[in-house]
Amino acid sequence: MTTVRGPAAGRLSPAVRAATGRRHARRPALTLFALPSIALVALFFLIPFLANVVFAFVRWTGYSDTISWSGLTNFALLNQLGILGHAIRITVIYAVISMVVQNTVGLGLATALQRTNRANTIFRSIFFIPVLMSPLAAGYIWAAVLSPNGPANAFLSAVLPGTYHYAYLGHDVSALVTVACIDAWKWSGLATLVYIAGLNRIPAQLTEAADIDGAGSWRRFWSIKFPLLAPAVTFNVVITLVGAFSALDAVFATTGGGPGDATTLLNVALYNQYGQSYFGQASALGLVVTLLVVVTAVPLLGWLRRREVQM
Repeated sequence: MTTVRGPAAGRLSPAVRAATGRRHARRPALTLFALPSIALVALFFLIPFLANVVFAFVRWTGYSDTISWSGLTNFALLNQLGILGHAIRITVIYAVISMVVQNTVGLGLATALQRTNRANTIFRSIFFIPVLMSPLAAGYIWAAVLSPNGPANAFLSAVLPGTYHYAYLGHDVSALVTVACIDAWKWSGLATLVYIAGLNRIPAQLTEAADIDGAGSWRRFWSIKFPLLAPAVTFNVVITLVGAFSALDAVFATTGGGPGDATTLLNVALYNQYGQSYFGQASALGLVVTLLVVVTAVPLLGWLRRREVQM
C-alpha cells in the first residue's frame, strides 16, 4: 500500500488512515525482530569480511610481532611466486567443469525423474544423499574408490581385458577433472530438485499441444521445456559456479592440492599460506576469491536474467 502525504492525505477514508497508522506502528516491532539476524550477519560475515579486506593490504606474518601497511605488496609477492595467477586459472577451470557437469547431470536426472510416483521419489532421495554428506567424507570415499588398487580399477579389470592401475588423482589433468567431477557429484542432487521444480511449473497444456502437433520428445524439450526452465537454469548455473569458486574440502580430502600444484585452487593456496603463517598473503587470496565471485557471478547473473526475458 502506498502512503499518501500532503493535502491528499486528508481525503483518505478513516479506514485507510487507520490501516496506514497500524502499519507504521508495526515497523519498530518488525525492526526489533530483525535485529538478531542483522547482528548475526554483521558478526559472522560483515565484520570478518571488512577485516579480511584490511589484512590483505598489511604485512602480517607469524615470524614478526609487528603488523605494518604494505599496500599491494602481498598481491605482488604472490604473483612473483607464481601462486596467484596459477591458482586463479586452476580455480576457473575447476569451477567451469564442476558447473557444467552438475547442470548437465542435474537436468538429465530431473527430466527422467520429473513424474511424481513411488519409484521416482525413491530415486530422488537416493540421488540427494550426497548433498547431505560431508564434503570431506565424500572426498575420502572417492579417494579410496579411485586409488590405483581401488574398486574402480578392479571393476575395469574385471569387465575389460588387462589389468588397470591408473592413478586418477596422480596426474595433472585427470586429477583436476576428477576432483571437479567429485564436487559435481556431491551437489548434483540439489540441482536436480531445482530443475524438477522448474519442469513441474511448466503448463501441461503446452506440451500436450506440441504432442498433438506431432513434435517428438526431443523437440518438445528444446522448444518448450528448456526455454521455460530459464529461471531454474539461472539459479543453478550461478549457485554451482559460486560454490565451485569456494571449494576446498573435496580437494583437501582427495589430492591436497596435488599432484604438485595441479589442483591448488585459490582456497587451497589460502590454506597453505595461512598454514605457513603468512596471514597477510592468505587474506589477499581470500579477497581475490571474493572479487572473482563478484566479477564472474554478477555479469553472468545479469546476462542470464536478460536471457529469461528474451525467452
